[in-house]
Amino acid sequence: MTSLQRALMTAAAVGLVVSCGKKTEAPTSMVESPTPELVYPQTATVAQTDEFQSAAAGTVSIEDPYRWLEDDVRVNAQVAKWVEDQNRVSSAYLAALPGRAEIERRLTELFDYARYSLPEKEGARYFYSKNDGLQNQSVYYVTDDPRADGRVLLDPNTWSDDGTVALAGTAPSPDGSKVAYLVQDGGSDWRTVEVIDTATGEKLADRVEWVKFSGLSWAKDGSGFYYSRYPETSAEEKFTALNTNQKVYFHRLGDPQAEDRVIIEDPARPDVGWGAEVTDDGRYLVVSSWRGTDGNGLRFIDLAANNRTTVAADDFANNHIVIGNAGSTFFVRTDFGAPNYRIVAVDAADPSPDKWRTIIVEGRFPIDGASHVGGKLIVQYLEDAKSVVRVHETDGTPVRTVELPGIGAVAGFDGRADDPETFYLFTSFNRPTTIYRYDVASGESAIVKAPELKFNPDDYVVEQAFFDSTGGVKVPMFIVHRKDVTPNGARSALLYGYGGFNVSLPPAFSAARLQWMEMGGVFALANIRGGGEYGRDWHDGGRLKNKQNVFDDFINAAEALVDAGWTKPGRIAIQGGSNGGLLVGAVVNQRPDLFGAALPAVGVMDMLRFNQFTAGRFWVDDYGDPADPEMFDVLRAYSPYHNIKSGAAYPAILVTTADTDDRVVPGHSFKYAAALQAADTGPQPKLIRIETRAGHGAGTPISKIIEETADEWAFAAKHTGLDPTISAPSR
Repeated sequence: MTSLQRALMTAAAVGLVVSCGKKTEAPTSMVESPTPELVYPQTATVAQTDEFQSAAAGTVSIEDPYRWLEDDVRVNAQVAKWVEDQNRVSSAYLAALPGRAEIERRLTELFDYARYSLPEKEGARYFYSKNDGLQNQSVYYVTDDPRADGRVLLDPNTWSDDGTVALAGTAPSPDGSKVAYLVQDGGSDWRTVEVIDTATGEKLADRVEWVKFSGLSWAKDGSGFYYSRYPETSAEEKFTALNTNQKVYFHRLGDPQAEDRVIIEDPARPDVGWGAEVTDDGRYLVVSSWRGTDGNGLRFIDLAANNRTTVAADDFANNHIVIGNAGSTFFVRTDFGAPNYRIVAVDAADPSPDKWRTIIVEGRFPIDGASHVGGKLIVQYLEDAKSVVRVHETDGTPVRTVELPGIGAVAGFDGRADDPETFYLFTSFNRPTTIYRYDVASGESAIVKAPELKFNPDDYVVEQAFFDSTGGVKVPMFIVHRKDVTPNGARSALLYGYGGFNVSLPPAFSAARLQWMEMGGVFALANIRGGGEYGRDWHDGGRLKNKQNVFDDFINAAEALVDAGWTKPGRIAIQGGSNGGLLVGAVVNQRPDLFGAALPAVGVMDMLRFNQFTAGRFWVDDYGDPADPEMFDVLRAYSPYHNIKSGAAYPAILVTTADTDDRVVPGHSFKYAAALQAADTGPQPKLIRIETRAGHGAGTPISKIIEETADEWAFAAKHTGLDPTISAPSR
């Protein structure tokens, strides 16, 4: 995946009823009620009412009593005090949970193994990242041989005492002599760009700020790099204001940022974002634009012809990802006219869609990625959410299928058109990431880096089941468990989902999930609609007015686990983050009787104001605009914050977020937690755990990840009846 593709994926992205009525019974569970000492902090309310237009009811007034919790903790001392008070209560409760210390101990053991990124070759050098196991941040290395240990080039563990300053991206120059890199502070989406000399390790004076949702792409001669940035923002609004007026700049090495040249801007469309990447031959600048998270524009700037610009698409109606080029012919993966994607040849001199020539046709399963390496097209498919890789000639002629180690997921196969080698990784639920070198000519794979395991993968079973959901749709679900854990009708099950933004969830290893399974829990991952597992139609089936399908799929996944004899209501914990946090919040409101515990993380919980902050406006593609009367009715119907039901017995809920998350601002979780605590939803705890100096997930130190996971697993174990005593098979 190129830096531009990564940037695109990243930019890939209310009336409250409160009563004090009688208490209701908790969901059926094997666990006792929370201790009577659990007393929630009092949360002040404000008289805030907003008016919306409803297609069904005309003007509607919506109360928002916790509006003040939207303020940034760095600006509003009252919000900071609220965070402190909530953490005091949740920390005391979580620390006292049975088995919590043992869970953290075992998690620390399982995380303690060397992990490598894919090597990236520039010039004669290979660049990669490695984490020895428990390092808060991975270290960046350079080497002449990808099989040998390299030399440390950047160690972000030395950048801060608490491990919260991270290396968020790297871009070696074409000859490998320099590396431009992105620095992330406290989990924020904002980045600072710096440059280091590869040979000497000396940091150059260059410093570029106000970068967000951007890749870095060097000019062919190494004179500088292209990047995207937003205008400078005041300290008070930096972490909450909407991101508009992004531009592409060129930074020449040695010049101050003030002299950077604007390459692309569009003042008439301030909501459009931009990214640019130089082709391997240095001749073209490929520019992609987007207004949301679905669909992008595509244009080509011929750097060898006085920056002549041609436009292939500018309507944001479809997705177009450039794979590579041979002269003026570009290979593009597109869903234009092909919901499962096809690969087309596009002439940069005349790139209108009616001139595109199909090279690889759309198939039954979606094309999930592709690259142009070694004179071939290496194409990745998702077949029932599992990776399959096929090699083609550049005219589409099939060459071979890449032999993979088993059922799982791959990533990589990057490189230049003339590279004889490329690298890929393979992973599965019971297989940590292994790095392979692939010889494009022979088709042979060889292990480059393999982890030393502290468990036996053969002790675990990976299964795939299909269940029926709304509209007669068959939905796949992976079920993973210890070999000796069989259906008995009462297992504690952890069900994970996402369901949005065309994001697919193929098999992937997680030390955290392994620890849940070691304790005897069952892990299930549902590939629900809204994702990209079956192409554009699967995505469209779970967005906008079809969003309820996502919640139906997830509820039906839980019911399928019950029907298959794995578990029963009250023994299921559900988990999801970001859009998946929204999923968990909505599903708990709709079926509180089905679950024993819920773990919504960094969730989008206020569906009537999500587009008012930072990158939230991009999400209108998936959610719709609250100002649209028809979409208001849809959003109001499932918004987690607005649909908490007093008088219903809710499961135990542990909300997690971070005080400096500027992707999904923490006000979403703050308001949702306050509303839960104020409502009459039964005796099970409704807690919020707020991490400090952390963001939406990227760059979070390993130590913080382990601590948070230990809290979540101890909480879920207690409220689903799982014995937290480690009971893993012999190793």
